[in-house]
Amino acid sequence: MDVSVPPTNYPKSLSSIIKCHRRRAAINNCHPVVSHPPLSHSNHHHRSLRVRSSAAVAPPLPPPLVVPMTTPKPSPTIRRLDVASPVPADIDIANAVEPLPIADIAAELGLRPEHFDLYGKYKAKVLLSVLDELKGQQDGYYVVVGGITPTPLGEGKSTTTVGLCQALGAFLDKKVVTCLRQPSQGPTFGIKGGAAGGGYSQVIPMDEFNLHLTGDIHAITAANNLLAAAIDTRIFHEASQSDKALFNRLCPPNKEGKRRFADVMLRRLIKLGISKTDPNELTPDEVRRFARLDIDPESITWRRVMDVNDRFLRKITIGQGPDEKGMVRETGFDIAVASEIMAVLALTTSLADMRERLGRMVIGNSKAGEPITADDLGVGGALTVLMKDAIHPTLMQTLEGTPVLVHAGPFANIAHGNSSIIADKIALKLVGKGGYVVTEAGFGSDIGTEKFMDIKCRYSGLMPQCAIIVATIRALKMHGGGPDVVAGKPLDHAYVSENVALVEAGCVNLAKHIANTKSYGVNVVVAINKFASDTEAEMDVVRNASLAAGAFDAVVCTHHAHGGKGAVDLGLAVQRACESQVDPLKFLYPLESGIKEKIESIAKFYGASGVEYSEQAEKQIEMYTKQGFSNLPICMAKTQYSFSHVPSMKGAPSGFVLPIRDVRASIGAGFIYPLVGTMSTMPGLPTRPCFYEIDVDTATGKVMGLS
Repeated sequence: MDVSVPPTNYPKSLSSIIKCHRRRAAINNCHPVVSHPPLSHSNHHHRSLRVRSSAAVAPPLPPPLVVPMTTPKPSPTIRRLDVASPVPADIDIANAVEPLPIADIAAELGLRPEHFDLYGKYKAKVLLSVLDELKGQQDGYYVVVGGITPTPLGEGKSTTTVGLCQALGAFLDKKVVTCLRQPSQGPTFGIKGGAAGGGYSQVIPMDEFNLHLTGDIHAITAANNLLAAAIDTRIFHEASQSDKALFNRLCPPNKEGKRRFADVMLRRLIKLGISKTDPNELTPDEVRRFARLDIDPESITWRRVMDVNDRFLRKITIGQGPDEKGMVRETGFDIAVASEIMAVLALTTSLADMRERLGRMVIGNSKAGEPITADDLGVGGALTVLMKDAIHPTLMQTLEGTPVLVHAGPFANIAHGNSSIIADKIALKLVGKGGYVVTEAGFGSDIGTEKFMDIKCRYSGLMPQCAIIVATIRALKMHGGGPDVVAGKPLDHAYVSENVALVEAGCVNLAKHIANTKSYGVNVVVAINKFASDTEAEMDVVRNASLAAGAFDAVVCTHHAHGGKGAVDLGLAVQRACESQVDPLKFLYPLESGIKEKIESIAKFYGASGVEYSEQAEKQIEMYTKQGFSNLPICMAKTQYSFSHVPSMKGAPSGFVLPIRDVRASIGAGFIYPLVGTMSTMPGLPTRPCFYEIDVDTATGKVMGLS
C-alpha cells in the first residue's frame, strides 16, 4: 500500500487498528467534566475548568467508537479540562486554571532539582548540564509544525502545536515535549497578539509567557545595544586620537607600570597574525593595526533594537549632541527579535559555542574592506555574560499539564523563525525512544519550515520524521479569491458561510506547500484547524486536495474548542507518519553553491522564474564572497503573506521575478540574509493595536485582554 495516501485515519496493521479503536473509545468514554487529580508533593486535589463567555460555538466531536476499555490512569500532572461552549476568551481560560508547581512538571519529565533553576512557582530554566547526563539516551520522534500562507489573523499554528502535544501526552499516553518560541512584545501589543496558543490549547501562565517570561529578550536587547554603543564609541575615539594614544588607553600600565592584553585582545592579535603577548613588544605598525579598527561608517550593518513595534525608529540620525564633535550618521532600529544575537541564541549548541558565535558577529567593514567583529571591538565576552542565563530554555506547561520548553523567538519573515536547537536537543533526550518533540516554525512553510530544514537542521544535525501543515478554511478561501482579511475588521460574509468553490480554488496554495515540504523527504500531515462556521463539504474538499497533493494524511482538528481531545486523530496520524518515515533529509541546496545560486534555488522553491538584484545587493554579494562567507546558508527576509514578494499575490503565483534589494550577513549566527522587496525589519503598529484591550484587574492583579 502507498503510505503517502492512506485510505483511512487508522494504522495499517490489525493490531494497531485494535489499539487505535480502544484508545479512542477510552478517550470518548471519559466523562467530560471529571478532573483527574494532579499530584503535588503535599496533597492530592481535584481541578477542573469551567468558564463561560460569548465566543464562537464549539464544533462537535466525532461520534465515539463503541469498543469499551478502562481509561488508563493519567500521569500525576495530567488534567482533564471541563470545556465550555461557547469557547471563552483565551485569557479567561488561562486565568481559570491554576498551574501546577513547575517542579512537579519537571519531575514528571525526569528532571532532578539539580537540572533546573526555578523562576517563581510556574517557570524554571532547564540547565544545559542535562544534555551531558543524557547524551547516551536515544532521541524521540521529531515533528515540525508549519502552515499555509496565512491571513493577518494567523491560522492557529501555535494552537495546533499545543493541542497536538496535549493529545499525545494527555490522551495517547506518549511522553511529549512542546518546543515553542518566546513571543515578542511587538505582536503581543500590535496586531496578532501573543503566541501561547488559544482556546483550550494554551501554554500557561499565559500572561507570563506572552510578556517578560524569564527576561531572555531583554538580555538580547541589552547585549545588542551594548555592541551598538561600542561601535560608535570606537569610531569617536579613533577619530580624535593618535595610534600611540589609542594603544596607551587600550593597554594602560598598572601600578607597577606593566601593560597586559585582555584575553579578548589576544583574539584580535591572532586574527592579525601577531603572535606576541607582551604589549611592549609590538612594533609601531603592529600597534597601528591592533589599535585602529578604522571602521567605515557607511558599511555598518549593526542597528539598535527594542522589543516594540515603532515605525518612527526605522531611520534615525545619531551623534547630534554637542559633545559628539559633528560625528553624525544615519542608522535605525530593528525589533529585538530580529537581532543577530537572537539568531545566535536559537542556533547555538553550548555556552562555548555561543561565546564564539557572539565574538565573530560582523558589524561592518574597515575602510580597507576587512570585516570587523564584536571581538575586534573587545565586547564578545561581555555580550556572553549578558546572555549566560538566556542560553537555558524555560520550562512551562500546557493547560492539560504536558511540558513545554520555551526558547528564543526569531520572526520567520525577517529572521529564521524557529525556537532553539538547545531546547529541541534537550527535549529529544528527555522524551527518549518512542516519545515526541513537537516544535513550531514561524508563518507559512515557504519561510518557517524552509529555514527549519535548510538552516536549523543543518546546524543541529537533527532530522524531523514528520512535518505538519496547518490549514484553515478561512485562509484557503482568501487564496481562492475571497475578500481581503484585515486585522481588526469583521470577516466578510464569504468567510463565515459555506463556499466550496472558494475553498477549492484556494487549495492551490495548500498543494504548493505540501509539494515543497515533501521535497525534503519527510512525511507531511495536514492539520485542518476547524472553525465553528466551517462545513463538512468544505473540509472534505481540503482533505481530498491534501491527499491528491501527496500528503501522508489530512485530519480535522478541534483542539481550540476541546483541547487535546480535539487533536487525537492528528496525534494518531503523526504517530503513523513518524513510524513510517524512511527517507533521509534532503536539503534544498548544497552549501558549496555560491550565494546567488542558493538564493535562486529558494526563489524557484517559491515559484519565481528568476531573481533581480539591486546594485547594492550585487555589491554586498561580491564583498561577502570575497570575505569567504559564501558557503553559509541563506535566510530570506520576505513577506509572510505570499509565496512572492507582493503580499497581495495570493494562491500559488508563478513566473514572477523576485527582487533582492539588499543582502546582509549574520556571520555569528551563520547565515546570509537577503532582503526581498520592501521587507522591513521594524514592524509598525496598526490604527487599533492589541494594547487597547490589555489591562490589569487591580483587585486581583490578574491580566485582562491578552490574546
